[in-house]
Amino acid sequence: MLVLARAHGQGSTFLKEIVGRENLPGTYLEQLMVPLRKAGIVQAVRGARGGYTLARNPSEISVLSILEALEGPMTLAECPSGSGCCGKPDSCALQELWAEGSRALTSVYESVSLATVLERQKTKESSAAIHYSI
Repeated sequence: MLVLARAHGQGSTFLKEIVGRENLPGTYLEQLMVPLRKAGIVQAVRGARGGYTLARNPSEISVLSILEALEGPMTLAECPSGSGCCGKPDSCALQELWAEGSRALTSVYESVSLATVLERQKTKESSAAIHYSI
């Protein structure tokens, strides 16, 4: 997503370019693009200058929308429907704690845009110290 955010407004990016930059398997990346496209986060461009591009400005795409497109709703635990459930959701204090944690996690990821993550990444890259060893 950061590769596409960097290229936003400059045309589409081929998957093989992303594969090369990020050292990801091509088939895996293709599989990731399907739910991102269905969620309206990326769009496929056909033709000689084809590839993928962000469907919206990076400042309009939250980290939460990306995560939920790929993983589903953000929850810490699936209690009371999960396999490790005690079977007593009405008297379980953990259920409330998991729900509270899930809301906090959702709030954080919803408040951060892809543009913000890109700026953080650029800052990290520009402040990276050069290390010499002998």
